[in-house]
Amino acid sequence: MYIIDRYLLTQFIKSFLIFFISFTGLYVVIDSFNNLDEFLRYGEQTGRGAFPILFDYYTPRIFTFFNMTGGILTLIAAMFTVTWLQRHNEMTALMAAGITKERIVRPVIIAVGLIAILGALNREFVVPEYSDALSRNAQDWLGESAKQLQPKYDNLTDVLISGNHTFANELRIEAPKFRLPRSQPGVGTKINAVNAFFKPAEADRPSGYLLDEVTEPENLAEIPSLTDRDGSVFVLMPQDNAWLAPNQCFVVSELTFEQLTASREWRSSASTWALISALRNRSLDFGADVRVEIHSRLTQPFLDMTLLLLGLPLVLKNDNRNVFVAVGLCGAVVVLFFGVTMASRGLGANYMVSPAFAAWFPLMLFVPFATYMSESMRS
Repeated sequence: MYIIDRYLLTQFIKSFLIFFISFTGLYVVIDSFNNLDEFLRYGEQTGRGAFPILFDYYTPRIFTFFNMTGGILTLIAAMFTVTWLQRHNEMTALMAAGITKERIVRPVIIAVGLIAILGALNREFVVPEYSDALSRNAQDWLGESAKQLQPKYDNLTDVLISGNHTFANELRIEAPKFRLPRSQPGVGTKINAVNAFFKPAEADRPSGYLLDEVTEPENLAEIPSLTDRDGSVFVLMPQDNAWLAPNQCFVVSELTFEQLTASREWRSSASTWALISALRNRSLDFGADVRVEIHSRLTQPFLDMTLLLLGLPLVLKNDNRNVFVAVGLCGAVVVLFFGVTMASRGLGANYMVSPAFAAWFPLMLFVPFATYMSESMRS
């Protein structure tokens, strides 16, 4: 590696870290002050103090913040690095030595590519580890607050799962109401209880919901397990299962508690494989927005590089030495780029275009422009 390469890489990394730390710190300070009362209360409630709670709360959010801002910050850092080089006439000296602009900025482009790959690894392996923490906000960090449950069908068994509230810390549904697809002998079409708890699969027992203190039907202990039209058991009754109490039953379901209460935060923090597995889950019926999200995960590193190759030539082409002009150009490119990207994904999520086309359209639109504009760096 040549001296100029190390010099440019050092300047770029410094700029990127300064911007990332500044923006991240600003976000943490503003958000923590808005929720300071909650964090102090959690610190007293757990006996750990406020600072460990703040650390646990914001650590996963820093990783997600990197996902959201990585592409923009690499472009800003690259434009500032090049502008700084031009401002001190170092670009002119290098070009006078016969070195092309493309060769000068090559280490910056490689560094952006590595950060794009790092961002992809962060999305797939780091952020999913904190999916549970990211699904909780500052008002319900301990998962003790009651949340409204939107009724959802288990498409495998056609059971409609509803209830009053959910509690994340216990994986519990308050006052669950399970509506069966058809009337069953001795049961009818509904099973109501005081509470329902999600239980993952264990040994010879499938995953599902344990309904405790069943209020309807009343003669639960006298009813055999229920089967669907294919002969598969989908409601386990105490008559056939000794591990169940007389007032308990177990509804088989591949719909996990997180998927039942799935929010946009869960979809954003889940890995691509988890999203694909969710689409393959016969109990679920996710919409086009999840399919758009999966395709977008594949295109994101290429979008980050495309954004760089759209913005960087604007600085090199005009030999611009004004930092504020560079910021203005960067802002214009970012607004246009993300405006098209978000609009395209929105169309895909609302079934107006196919999910694959919605995710790949920005690349099809901007890559030719980026290729054309990159020609200015070859001189």
